[in-house]
Amino acid sequence: MPRLAVPLTESQIRALEPRATRYCVADGNGLVIEVMTTGTKVWRFRYTLNGRRQPLATIGDYRMISLRVARAKAQKYAEMVAQGISPVATARRDRGAESKADVLREAADLYLATAMAGKSAEYRRTTRRALDKDVLPAIGGKPINAVTADDIVEICERIKSRGSPKMALHTRNVVKRLYAYLMARQLATGNPAEVVAARSIATFDSRTRVLSGAEIGSMLRAIDASSIRRPLKLALHLLVLTMVRKSDLVESTWAEFDLDNALWTIPAARLNRGRDRVVYLPHQAVSMLRELHRAKASRKFVFPSVRGDDRPIAKSTLNQAVKALGLDVEHFVLHDFRRTALTHARELAQGEDAPDGVCALGADALSHEDKAAQQRRILQGWSDFVDQQLDTARRTVTHPA
Repeated sequence: MPRLAVPLTESQIRALEPRATRYCVADGNGLVIEVMTTGTKVWRFRYTLNGRRQPLATIGDYRMISLRVARAKAQKYAEMVAQGISPVATARRDRGAESKADVLREAADLYLATAMAGKSAEYRRTTRRALDKDVLPAIGGKPINAVTADDIVEICERIKSRGSPKMALHTRNVVKRLYAYLMARQLATGNPAEVVAARSIATFDSRTRVLSGAEIGSMLRAIDASSIRRPLKLALHLLVLTMVRKSDLVESTWAEFDLDNALWTIPAARLNRGRDRVVYLPHQAVSMLRELHRAKASRKFVFPSVRGDDRPIAKSTLNQAVKALGLDVEHFVLHDFRRTALTHARELAQGEDAPDGVCALGADALSHEDKAAQQRRILQGWSDFVDQQLDTARRTVTHPA
């Protein structure tokens, strides 16, 4: 009995490398992808007609035909073969139709069917909405390489005239990602959206950027679901909960923590200030730190460099980790975590009738026990709020509306 082919994935296909001679990899149901010595990949259909193996029927260039579409065509050709009909002529006509993939509308369909397959339902929805509402009606009929930066600017200006500068910038970013994908598949020679500066479309003072509760939840869910190293995931989460500066966290040592009493004392020498700083830890932060301690790779640093346990990770490591995630959050920089936390906690503090200064959680040690206890309550309330946002984001992904 012949061995059944294991269905391919897009990532497996992209990883196929050319060899000294061309070769085929089967997907199943007669569909194979042939890798040429030049690196070009071509979909073919393998079949037997009237008891005789026939030459491979060409479906088309992988760059222009997604895995989903190739499977659909293979299914159609298999049904023809079952009726005793050769699929060659039909495949030839189909290839003529596929040449339309050099038009942006067809290329966008390919992008949505392949690059978007692993994204969340919300991410796919917002991407498709931007393309369908503003981009494709304006330039969908243009050849891919005929689209210019002026086209992108005109689309963005039209959106801004509706009073939606953020949506204009989001749409520019969607086109930018679409063209990056097309360039990777060698379907585009340049990225017209890349030369359109973001600040020319919409400006946003990052010093006032505060993430909404929903944004906090979606970002932490994306971080948690990502493939970045577990210590970096915990570091990003701890930045949200503790409201400390990035350098305070990444350079922290185990000697600074008293986890039994949920205290973190950052020494004055490390802060370049006159006295130590006490950070009250919510129970969520203590749990994360205990996890890091159980798996600690360094006797000294909480977040040691992978190049050796005698130094902490670089200050840029967390920025690079967030950048690699490609989070679809407008105008976000890592420092916004701290501002966001302080702003939301201030609202919690007002609910507690807190005295001035109490809402600056994670600040210097307070002299009165009642103020310290109040800080602990507010910080714990903030951490519980973050948990609620994360749970909501997870439920939204698991059970989309």
